[in-house]
Amino acid sequence: MCFFCFFIFGMDSADSPTKTQDSDDENYNLLCQAHEQFNNREYDRCLELLQQLETKGESSGLILRHNRAVVNYYKTGCLEHQTLLNELEKLGNDQPAPGEPTVPLALKNVGSALTVARYNKAVIYFHRHMYGTALDRLTPLVTRLEALEKQMAALVATLQLQLLLATNQLNRAEAFLDYLQYKLNLVASAPGASASSSLEEPTTATASTAAAAASGAASATAPTAVASATPILDSSVTRAAGENGSILRLLQLLTHVLNRKPVVITEDGTPEIAALKAQQYYIMKDFQMAAKQLMRINDDCTQAGTVTPQLSTCIANNMGVIHLRVRHYAIAAKFFQNALRFDQQLTSNLRQCSLQTMGLARSCEIMYNLGIAMLHLRRPKEAFQCFLVPVKQYHSNPRLWYRMAEACIMEHEAQKLPGKDRHTIDSGLNSTGSKPYGAHSTAVPEPTLEFAALCLRNALTLSLQYKASFYMAASPDETLDPKDSSQQLWSQTQDNNFCNPSKPISLESMENMLDAIYAAHSFVSLRLGDHVTALEMAKHLLQSERLSDAHKLLGHMYAGEALMMMDKSGEARDHLEPTFVNSLNALDLETRDWQLKSLDAAQNVVRYNLAVTFALQNDFQAAKSLLGTLTHPIVSKKALTLHRYIELKISATALH
Repeated sequence: MCFFCFFIFGMDSADSPTKTQDSDDENYNLLCQAHEQFNNREYDRCLELLQQLETKGESSGLILRHNRAVVNYYKTGCLEHQTLLNELEKLGNDQPAPGEPTVPLALKNVGSALTVARYNKAVIYFHRHMYGTALDRLTPLVTRLEALEKQMAALVATLQLQLLLATNQLNRAEAFLDYLQYKLNLVASAPGASASSSLEEPTTATASTAAAAASGAASATAPTAVASATPILDSSVTRAAGENGSILRLLQLLTHVLNRKPVVITEDGTPEIAALKAQQYYIMKDFQMAAKQLMRINDDCTQAGTVTPQLSTCIANNMGVIHLRVRHYAIAAKFFQNALRFDQQLTSNLRQCSLQTMGLARSCEIMYNLGIAMLHLRRPKEAFQCFLVPVKQYHSNPRLWYRMAEACIMEHEAQKLPGKDRHTIDSGLNSTGSKPYGAHSTAVPEPTLEFAALCLRNALTLSLQYKASFYMAASPDETLDPKDSSQQLWSQTQDNNFCNPSKPISLESMENMLDAIYAAHSFVSLRLGDHVTALEMAKHLLQSERLSDAHKLLGHMYAGEALMMMDKSGEARDHLEPTFVNSLNALDLETRDWQLKSLDAAQNVVRYNLAVTFALQNDFQAAKSLLGTLTHPIVSKKALTLHRYIELKISATALH
């Protein structure tokens, strides 16, 4: 947790050039007394002393206004943070005053009210989860970090590092640490850390804590793309545990753990370090030890009587993430629900809670996790309602929009076939007739295909935009030594943190997600009768550079069906030739969360759709021949219906 820099000591001599040294010392002593009263929580007396300074003619208005605003904020129980923010904004509207000093902030040196006000504004935005705005407010201070007094520099560096981690800018956080270590000497080397080496095994951790594994929750149409749940590291890990150096040290360890650096974490009996150790176990994929560590934290704090709703929220959520990773979906959902209950105890009324309490709210991240668990449990309505909460804050996350579409598709399939097994492929005669869908509005967030189409358009637009700006890190051979790299601008380091609150995304994951979006978009368009868009999405899918065999099958199926519906049966046959199925990898089909678990099932589905194409071209004999080769239960009922249809058509032709 970050803290306000409450007071600026000293008067701006530029504002009072006629003051004598004795008068300056007297004013300074009054300010010191005001600070002492503030520390003793005697806010009325503190305000009286500040008023004395003003009546004595002290013209350092910015300093007095700043300190008075902070004291009034604490006097009201730390609830009127918007009033404090408005007062701070008035202290120059974020513009440096002419002649504002850039000298260090020390007790008797010239104090910069605008500098501390800017820092305090960034703290307010941080606690309100407005991390981007907080970073913008803090940037001018970070750019001149070397000019700040060491204590102020430590405050700014701590907040900057927390913001980088909160926004999943892990590479930039690592580079910023190197800058603090080798350029400013604010932190020492972490035990066992090596900037040139990292664990080779990939992780699914987010910047907040360890993350859940790839979501296997597939829609009714396509294998799913990789998605990470977003767990929560106990915010006590980042709260003040003493001096600023201790906080920076803790954040340094957290940064190394999240970047999978080999760092030694020596437990000291505090829950902060114990939680960090649990996260390290998780990233190393030792899920059993991670769970044991979390339970040990809970037991120790229970015995000591230090359990808080904040700690309970952290433990319950992270236990849910661990169970989600090992595919214990029902248990994971239960833990997430418990985490939500603890979080609601903490922030039952955000309008009447303090700023610090507001900063502890984690309902968005927990609802994101719960939504993924509900998708795995085939409970799309609940999943959709869960996703509606985080999408308000993380509306630039294409993966989240895709998950919402996935819930809509799953719900549609459940309604379409009540009480029956749902098939992943539904082509041919079953879709030749238009489905009487209701006139749903895409602007209404409800689990319908119309809203799924909107979600998929958002996901596709965002994904293509992010792919165009994807940053490829330098190879290990080109990586500079930390001491050398700290001389460069650390701000030039980039992260592909496009899917907040999940971890930064790799290029392979980005392409997998795009494939899943194209497949789902094509399916939804077919269901809604938009065959042109369905064909376009299927073609984009088939042009993918890293197309999986499962998506290759779906691409040909959807393209073939769209062409059939556009009366282009000849072109559809090119996509429905069964020969391409023989080249598919059976393992890719078997490991997907769908019903096509073998090449035989895939062959039968493709042959059935090809038989439909022949029937539409009135080549009934070829269609009957193909139907005779269908043996898999996945198409048996459809094949029987098609066979009867063909017999009726042949009989009708014979009568004429």
